[in-house]
Amino acid sequence: SHLHAQLAQLSANLADLENLLRMTSVQAESVRGLGAWHGGLFMAASKVLGEETIAGQGSTQSSRES
Repeated sequence: SHLHAQLAQLSANLADLENLLRMTSVQAESVRGLGAWHGGLFMAASKVLGEETIAGQGSTQSSRES
């Protein structure tokens, strides 16, 4: 009787674990998508800030020349 109760508890715990693993798998895919999205944002910000820096250097050089 005691073993039967333990087996039932083990079975319930395994079902919970299976559910949690399924949810974790879905969340891992979402985190992967977020990572790609953030990478794109960082690359875009780097491009914009780099262009501003180049434009800023160009304006300081042209003001020095005049």
